[in-house]
Amino acid sequence: MVDLSTYRAETGFFFARHIQSPLTDEQRLSFRGLHYFAENKSLRLEVYVERFADHLQIRTPTSTGTIQTYQRYGKFKFEVDGQYTGLTIYKAPHGFFLPFVDSLAGKETYPASRYLEIEPLGPDRFLVDFNLAYNPYCAYNDQWSCPLTPHENRLDVPIRAGEKIFSH
Repeated sequence: MVDLSTYRAETGFFFARHIQSPLTDEQRLSFRGLHYFAENKSLRLEVYVERFADHLQIRTPTSTGTIQTYQRYGKFKFEVDGQYTGLTIYKAPHGFFLPFVDSLAGKETYPASRYLEIEPLGPDRFLVDFNLAYNPYCAYNDQWSCPLTPHENRLDVPIRAGEKIFSH
């Protein structure tokens, strides 16, 4: 795994220069980088996931009105600032997917969602590093279609790690 400062620098370069950047050509002209919380080592977690017995498929609406399907994989619990909470992990074609909305949504973080790809460490164990939380592409440009966060992954606690809200 790349260290956090390298990851953030590479992401900024991609947004500023790459043809597949989610930014419009106009946005790239004035782009000065993404904004992040300072690294929060307490939000880099090794978690045990309680798998769901049924592995139900859920149909999730997207920001453009289409539907994407994911499989509910399992749930993990964790503590943030003395409060216990939990999140559901979803299985996607490309791996494990963790969309979430925290209590800072609309103030310091993107209102609709932030995403994480999480790393399996072994049977029912995962690395969940909220410092790598990022905004979906629809946060930068309405032309992108992004799955909306299911209600079960809306948190009442702040996640002060990862990418902050994008300002043009």
